[in-house]
Amino acid sequence: MTSTRSYPDTLVAPVTRELVVKKSRFIAHLVPVRSVTEAEEVIASVRRQYWDARHNCTAMVTGATADQARSSDDGEPSGTAGVPMLEVLRRRGLTDVVAVVTRYFGGVKLGAGGLIRAYSTAVSDALDEAALLHRRELLEARVEVPHAEAGRIDNALRDWSAVHGAAFGAVTYGSAASFTLWVPPAARHELDDDLAALSAGSLVPVYGATRVVDVPAV
Repeated sequence: MTSTRSYPDTLVAPVTRELVVKKSRFIAHLVPVRSVTEAEEVIASVRRQYWDARHNCTAMVTGATADQARSSDDGEPSGTAGVPMLEVLRRRGLTDVVAVVTRYFGGVKLGAGGLIRAYSTAVSDALDEAALLHRRELLEARVEVPHAEAGRIDNALRDWSAVHGAAFGAVTYGSAASFTLWVPPAARHELDDDLAALSAGSLVPVYGATRVVDVPAV
């Protein structure tokens, strides 16, 4: 049996959500990023936009295996903001994401425990609204199809991909229609059999290399 490596998920798109705790506003901004540099640019942008806030606390996880992480309490008591935010990202199994929680102080002190709960809840609630991308190690499969059969096979391969956790890639047209799929290695033989059944044995996928591919969560 072929084994594949497991990778952390990431976000489809940015998410912003506000939480109010004892009159303090906690505005969580979650943004997908591809590098530490990009995450720092996001942080700088949020700080410019919310320049009048008491705090803009941050946490980021980056790298294909979530091997890089940073956080900042931005003036809150040590360990009450950035680290709890980071723990939420790690607990959710995410990478290539930066979280910035903007706090407007409401005049009521929350204490260390209250701050930890507020910052972690702000990130957690925002993540509950986020759409995720699963990262999977998938195998390239190319299928050459006569133009007369392209429409039928196109529909069939899209349906097959949705059911089998595959990603439907590029379609190019030349002397034939060329379809590219990214397939879980364990589903390779099933694709062989299903294509053979669809085409009376005339279609055979050509396999290439594996790579990490983002697949929308369903």
